[in-house]
Amino acid sequence: MKNLYLIIFYLLVISFSANAQNKTELKFNENGEFKVVQFTDTHIDFTSNSNLNVYEIMKGVVEIEKPDFVILTGDIITQNNPQDAYQRLEGLFSEAKIPWAMVFGNHDSQSNLSREDLAKLLQNFPMCLNNDKGETVGNSNFVLPVYGKNKKTEALLYCMDSNSYSTLKPTVDGYGWFDFSQVNWYQEKSRNYTLANNGNPLPALAFFHIPLPEYYNAWKNKVNRPIGVKFEDECSPDINTGMFSAMLESGDVMGTFVGHDHINDYIGVHYNIALAYGRVTKVMRGRRDPKAGGRVIVLKEGERSFDTWIRDLNGKKELDCSWPGSFSNVPKKK
Repeated sequence: MKNLYLIIFYLLVISFSANAQNKTELKFNENGEFKVVQFTDTHIDFTSNSNLNVYEIMKGVVEIEKPDFVILTGDIITQNNPQDAYQRLEGLFSEAKIPWAMVFGNHDSQSNLSREDLAKLLQNFPMCLNNDKGETVGNSNFVLPVYGKNKKTEALLYCMDSNSYSTLKPTVDGYGWFDFSQVNWYQEKSRNYTLANNGNPLPALAFFHIPLPEYYNAWKNKVNRPIGVKFEDECSPDINTGMFSAMLESGDVMGTFVGHDHINDYIGVHYNIALAYGRVTKVMRGRRDPKAGGRVIVLKEGERSFDTWIRDLNGKKELDCSWPGSFSNVPKKK
C-alpha cells in the first residue's frame, strides 16, 4: 500500500512540474504596499475528520484581506497520506490567484512522505513558491525577494526550516533548533543582498515554525510591552545556536513570525527586532483560547516598517499595531 501511495505521489509531481516553471514574482502594489497573510498550525487530517473547516477559515480571511502572498508556518497537514490535502490547498490559493509558500513544522514529516518528498511536492505546485535548493540543513529554506516599481529588490522574506525534534536525545530533549549551517546560510544570503544594495540591509521578515529562545525575552520586555496574549509557555528549543544574534548583527530582519504554540498570539520586541506569533488557524476548544484566524503583515516600499493585525474566522480585526511605531520606547544608548 505504501508503494502505491509513493507511485501516486511521483505521478503528481510529474503532472505539475510542467506547469511550475514560471513562478509568480512578488511585487509591491501601486500604493507601495505588500500584504502577507500568515496561517499556522492547521493540523488537517481527513482520515480522522480533524480540522477540515480550516479551508473555509483560510478562504474567508483571504477574501477579506486580498493578500499579495500567503505563508503557512508549519504543522499544516498531519495525516499519513497528505498529497490530496495539499492539492486542495493549492486549489484554494490558485482560485484566489495568490502565490503561497510553506515552512515545515515538527509534525509535517510524520507521514508516508519524508521532508524531502514533501519539498518536491510543494515546489511543483504552480502557485507555491517553495524553492529549497539543498544548500543547508532542512527542506524549506529559501529567500523570496519582493520587487519595487523599478523592478529592484526592495524587501526580503526569509523562509526557514526550524527542524522538528532534538537530535541529541537522551541528553537534550524537546524540539529542534536551527543548525549552525542554517545560521551561516542566513548570514551569507543577508550579506549578499546587502552588498547588492550598496551596503544597506534590505527590510526583511523571517518565517519559521518553532519560536526562538529570545521570544521569552520579548514577552518579558517591560520597556516595550508585548501586544497580544501568552496562554502557554514558549516551546522553544533548549539549544540556542545564535540565529537571533545573526539577525541582529546582519541588520535586515525587522520581525520574525512563527507558530507552534497554539494559544499564544503576541508580538513583542527584543533588541528592537519584533518577535511575533501568528494566530492559530485551527479552532481551539478552550474558553479563553484565541479565535482561529490568521496574521496579516503589510510592508511599505522603501521603509523599515510594517503594520500587522489578526483577522479571525468571524472577520473581526484584532491586535492592530505597527513596528516600530507601536514599540517606540527604545532604551537610549549609553
